[in-house]
Amino acid sequence: MGPARPPRLGDIRARPYLERRHLLLQLLENNGPPIQAVPATDDIEVARAWYEHLQDQGVEGVVAKRGTAPYRAGRIWVKKIRHADTIDAEVVGYTGPPSHPRALAVRLPDGRRALTQRLTAPLSGAAAARLASAGPGGRARTDGGDTYTSVSTDLMVEVLAGTTRHAVVTVTRIR
Repeated sequence: MGPARPPRLGDIRARPYLERRHLLLQLLENNGPPIQAVPATDDIEVARAWYEHLQDQGVEGVVAKRGTAPYRAGRIWVKKIRHADTIDAEVVGYTGPPSHPRALAVRLPDGRRALTQRLTAPLSGAAAARLASAGPGGRARTDGGDTYTSVSTDLMVEVLAGTTRHAVVTVTRIR
């Protein structure tokens, strides 16, 4: 006879996060690894300490969620703060029209090609002015498989590039 199966609870997405987490922890307590719960706290000083001291152990940042919020698909956190380094990156392409690029394809110093997060309106306008002189481009893919329009330009951007396995690239300034 194997381990006891937990009772069926049905769809719990409408329940508050704190209740859903409690149910998850109960489930994991009875079944153990290979799934482990992510630590949680409502103490801001503990969260700050985790952010400051646990990066070497693979903690990519902290997420703040409302304890009373139901589950909704997509990003429902109040704030997500990731570890990132500010670096210069070469623009190798863009998504959307060149007159109003949505994101830039960049070559990072380690050679990886990645798409940036969606550009703000001012950054999109500044990039568009520089992309206009690049001429028509071809189709290309980032190392992660995302498609973009490639261009040859001397455009450089300053980006915040995540330092973890889910590295996010965010443009902070056009150079």
